[in-house]
Amino acid sequence: MTQVAILARLFKTLPALSLLALLPTIAVALDVECSGCHAGVTFSSAAHPDLNCQDCHTNVTAEHKGADLAPLTDDDSCAECHGSIQRMIGRSVHDDQATCSDCHGAPHAIHKNSDLASAVSPVNQIKQCGGCHTEPPELIERYLTSEHGKALLLSGLISAPSCSDCHGDHRILEAAKDKAPTAHMNSPEMCGSCHLLLLDDWKNHSAHGLAWQVGKDGPVCVDCHKSHEVVDPTTAVSRMASADNCGGCHNEYLTSFRDSFHGKADDLGMYGGATCADCHTPHKNLAADNPESSVHPDNILESCGKCHEGITPSFATFDPHNDPSNPDDIFAVYVVWVFMTGLLISVIAFFAIHDTLWLQRSLVGVLRAEFKHEPGASGKYVRRFRRADIRMHVVVITTFLLLALTGLPLKFHHADWAQQLVNILGGVDSTRFLHRVGAIGTFGYAIFHLVELFIRWAIRREPGIFWGPNSLVPQPKDFSDLFANIRYFIYLGKRPPGDRWTYFEKFDYLAVFWGVIIIGVSGLFLWFPDFFTSFLPGWTLNAAYVIHSDEALLATSFIFVFHFFHTHLRPESFPMDLAIFTGKMSLERFKSERPLEYQRLVDNNELDDCLVEGPTPRQRRNAYIFGSIFLIIGILLAAGIIWALLTH
Repeated sequence: MTQVAILARLFKTLPALSLLALLPTIAVALDVECSGCHAGVTFSSAAHPDLNCQDCHTNVTAEHKGADLAPLTDDDSCAECHGSIQRMIGRSVHDDQATCSDCHGAPHAIHKNSDLASAVSPVNQIKQCGGCHTEPPELIERYLTSEHGKALLLSGLISAPSCSDCHGDHRILEAAKDKAPTAHMNSPEMCGSCHLLLLDDWKNHSAHGLAWQVGKDGPVCVDCHKSHEVVDPTTAVSRMASADNCGGCHNEYLTSFRDSFHGKADDLGMYGGATCADCHTPHKNLAADNPESSVHPDNILESCGKCHEGITPSFATFDPHNDPSNPDDIFAVYVVWVFMTGLLISVIAFFAIHDTLWLQRSLVGVLRAEFKHEPGASGKYVRRFRRADIRMHVVVITTFLLLALTGLPLKFHHADWAQQLVNILGGVDSTRFLHRVGAIGTFGYAIFHLVELFIRWAIRREPGIFWGPNSLVPQPKDFSDLFANIRYFIYLGKRPPGDRWTYFEKFDYLAVFWGVIIIGVSGLFLWFPDFFTSFLPGWTLNAAYVIHSDEALLATSFIFVFHFFHTHLRPESFPMDLAIFTGKMSLERFKSERPLEYQRLVDNNELDDCLVEGPTPRQRRNAYIFGSIFLIIGILLAAGIIWALLTH
């Protein structure tokens, strides 16, 4: 006990003159009395500078020296002065769970609450409260990494919320109790005590706040921001979580959002893309038919214009939540979806059956030694493709794979491999750039090919470009060959004799034509929406999105599964057909697979003109390396497509 404390106590009980006379003697005597036995006790409480030992130790008597005393409790001592606070604690969750010293620290060293050294100061509360509240283990850690925790502990902003700011001090109730400030319905006022302007916006200008004011238990602050892990809403982590937060209540809109470009890009980590709060605003979200709503028809142009500068009114009518499979949504888009879905299913189903039958028949043919030709046995080779054709094919392969690598992750954004592939390619923005590079290359070779065809037909007057055995245009023989081949597959007939082009090769060629037009044009709609919606309605963008996505899936599925099988992976040509890379085919294989073309060359005395030197070892090696890279990439992508379809 300090002499100052003793003096202060004496001033309350003795006349001033008597005190002055006895002051030196009593102060020393009492100090000696207490310190004689309690020499190791240091009293340094800044909160209680006027107290002496007996103010707290009320069971001390003159004869207590050396006697065993019952230990004092906080209730016994603190209640003498803080009775009202004790009653508050008695009605709190801490009643019989925590004592005064558990929160305020050692009784001989209690600081004022306003003192930064106090155990209950905003900074020290985290440690003090966290000493008991260890469940869940990450509770305090969440707070420390939240905006509130970082502001308090890293920035030193003492006004930042600490435990007692939200939960209260002495009358702390269970978080879910109706009267607790942290109760669901009370949390807006709790948060609004600091965020006054946001609370006003939310209460009076949002559907959530208006519902809350009339007692409806809808979303409040802690539903979107979480209680102990409030993060900066502008950060990537927060933006990525926005859709899931809103989707917890608006699941039907979450599904349509995830199927949109905005949602897919969001899934893949494009945090700068639009999320729910960007369009609907976070604290002023109103129904679309409310004139104040950011998505009201009168305001939608301004809302979309925040990201899409210079957009047309028609562009703003694009529906980001359109469900193309719902005829009651946008019927024209529904019709497009039905057509594209039917095309996708029918083509894949047909060739799945066709190639399965072909595979089993080829395996039987290998076992029966039906393919007797020995490629290259005579050393003679036939020129199958020109150098221009080889180069064109390389460009087609390169651009197609580039488009597939950068487009499929967006299509299957929910798959783990899609996210990994986007990361490898440098992120969503990088894949968008590469996708457009691939698109430019595709338009380039398509235009080059059309110009070349025009020159050969109109200027050089080459015969047979659009009809005849050397033409890639489907003809009656192709349909008869298809039925004959199916009969051959099921052991009901012979294999039809091949010519310059088979029906499945013509399908491959025309599929590229169709794909470039359909995928290309729909891609241009999505690339330049402002231009197209300057004279077309906004729903055409929804239709273009469906067309581009489904046709891309059809093209990649067909190429990576069926085209690869037709050209490289069937037993007759496994592991790879080098003709497209070297331009040459052995005479023996040529006679076996394309007897009609062979006989025509012989009859016209043109065979010798088509004979060339065989490919060099270097040409073979390069063809195998180049072809294997693209085959492996394509097969892996095909596996990814199948896995994504089966697991989603």
